[in-house]
Amino acid sequence: IVGAARSGLAAASHLARSGVDVLVTDARQEPTPEMLATLRELGVPGVWGGHPEVLLDDCAELLLSPGVPPSLPFVRAAEARGVPVIGELELAHRLLRERGDGSKVLAITGTNGKSTTTDLLAHLLRASGVATCACGNLGKPLVEALAEGGPGTVYAVECSSYQLETVRTFRAEGAALLNLTPDHLARHGSLEAYLAAKLRIFERQNPQDVRLLPAVSPEFATQAPGSGRSAAFGWGPPQAPGAWCDPEGHLWLVDAQGHREPLVHREDLKVPGRHNVENALVAAFLAYHGGASLGAIRQGLQDYPGLAHRIAFCGERNGIKVYNDSKGTNVDATVTAIQALPGPLVLLLGGEDKGTSYRPLAAALEGKLRKLIFLGDAIAPLERDLGDLPHASHWAFDTATQVALAAAQPGDQVLLSPACASFDQFRNFEHRGEHFEALVQAWIASA
Repeated sequence: IVGAARSGLAAASHLARSGVDVLVTDARQEPTPEMLATLRELGVPGVWGGHPEVLLDDCAELLLSPGVPPSLPFVRAAEARGVPVIGELELAHRLLRERGDGSKVLAITGTNGKSTTTDLLAHLLRASGVATCACGNLGKPLVEALAEGGPGTVYAVECSSYQLETVRTFRAEGAALLNLTPDHLARHGSLEAYLAAKLRIFERQNPQDVRLLPAVSPEFATQAPGSGRSAAFGWGPPQAPGAWCDPEGHLWLVDAQGHREPLVHREDLKVPGRHNVENALVAAFLAYHGGASLGAIRQGLQDYPGLAHRIAFCGERNGIKVYNDSKGTNVDATVTAIQALPGPLVLLLGGEDKGTSYRPLAAALEGKLRKLIFLGDAIAPLERDLGDLPHASHWAFDTATQVALAAAQPGDQVLLSPACASFDQFRNFEHRGEHFEALVQAWIASA
């Protein structure tokens, strides 16, 4: 197993407990105490600080953690020796199909909205009494979820492009591609290669399975592999089965027989923004395909509170509302967050720069900007791309947050949607979002 993060350790745990000889190798110089404790408990050896090719001498199969690129020389050497290369998603799928217990997979991929849609899908299934678990790239590896799920469970699986690079036999009874915008190009090399990785979610589907695609991108249906039945979602009635939102804001589902079923009005959704309407359409269609009742879907759409760190309302003071969108780690996600709120906005941007242009944010902010606050390691490129807009720059996250809150006026929204990774000052986007919410709560309490 290459990579000792959560999915790698989950795979190691399953394999070791199944009596398979396992070895873990990781590029970091030393394991964390948690990694070391887990491997010791399993009796699994670890090799740290690199991947010596001698490890391949008795290797029957190589399993990559999602963060490990297939282009790694060690992986190329394995392939040259004829060693099969898979990922944790593929391993878990094998286990699931071997069980043959009637469980199903509903899978979701895309650049933005995967986690919310996967979580909402599981919420709708649970509302209908269907045994389910949200897992995959969302947090809990699928192989870990399988150990907890019983017969007939429907697994709502978020799939990243990194995970889909290493599937072989993975099949989902229902699968959706939400959208595609430039991201992770340093890993994939081109937008075309990134799309090809995403489309692998449909690769092994059969005619009883369904693939749900955005109506705005009809070319995806012609490029998608596999034999799944095509369905569409969007803002006009689909030609095939699918889900849509009409001009008056009503959400509809169209079943395989062409029957139109009303769902809810978009104003009944607790999660804001046009993008969350699309997420709701996808989740509703897949939930219906997975066995949820229309009544449960309608109720579940109305009471779903949303995921943490995704345009999450943090609180209000003196008419100033504050939102945490720490999960907004790329420009397109931040554009989506801007569009979801009415403004005026005080927007916190910055963190670890990803090398993309921030200029698209200017158009999204037109007519609703109070002030930009630049922070972290991305200050220089932010000032280059957006420096002609009202702004202030403060490297330290706490200072930047305090300046943003002070700059807002009654009726404004303060939005953390950084368009950057968090690793310059935080462990991950959750850590950043939790810290932001703590600062906001302290600001509210000090009123």
